[in-house]
Amino acid sequence: MFEDFRQQFYLNFVSEDRWHYLANGLLVTLKLTFFAVLLGLLIGFTIAFIRNVHDNTGKLKILNFICNLYLTVIRGTPVVVQLMIIYFVIFGSVRIDKALTAILAFGINSGAYQAEIFRSGIQSIPRGQMEAGRSLGFSYFQTMTKIIMPQALKNVIPTLLNEVITLLKETSVAGYIALEDLTKGGDIIRSRTYSAFMPLIAVGLIYLVMVLILERFVKMIERRLNKNDKR
Repeated sequence: MFEDFRQQFYLNFVSEDRWHYLANGLLVTLKLTFFAVLLGLLIGFTIAFIRNVHDNTGKLKILNFICNLYLTVIRGTPVVVQLMIIYFVIFGSVRIDKALTAILAFGINSGAYQAEIFRSGIQSIPRGQMEAGRSLGFSYFQTMTKIIMPQALKNVIPTLLNEVITLLKETSVAGYIALEDLTKGGDIIRSRTYSAFMPLIAVGLIYLVMVLILERFVKMIERRLNKNDKR
């Protein structure tokens, strides 16, 4: 049994340096996740701000309608379908880097969920904070940026980090546009060795380790925030 395991390990990872498919795929996965999170933060913050302004002042009606339409479409359709539409339909007649396409797709998808996270964070701040800011002579925008948003961001940090974990796992569908991410790397090894068990288990374990590390980081942040609240 051990000898068979050793032979399978050598065949799938050592022979022809096939472990490079996993290593290179892991780097692609991390890059997609990192830049998609940044894009999602920008989109999510902007949408949450627009919707909150509309809810409190009645302004920005057209932008609020566009934001609501965006949230409905993005949250109501699978991310893999959005990825393929962006790559094969929107950029179908243009030569564009697959990684950039994936970052756009995952960032746009994540932005819809981050928008709701930011919005819930803003709504968790007592209305008295807004009234206090306005009574000090701050404009609505100044009150939001200097008083409301810093507090809201602190409240939603753990939830945002959980969204990062979700996004990390969602990038596993990047192979649908032939992008060699971690999952695709394992599938390439499987196609070369005709052995599915070991490469796919390895992919699953790598994802599991990354998620466990991130979850530990989330718990550490939550404990630190709770300590600060008690002071």
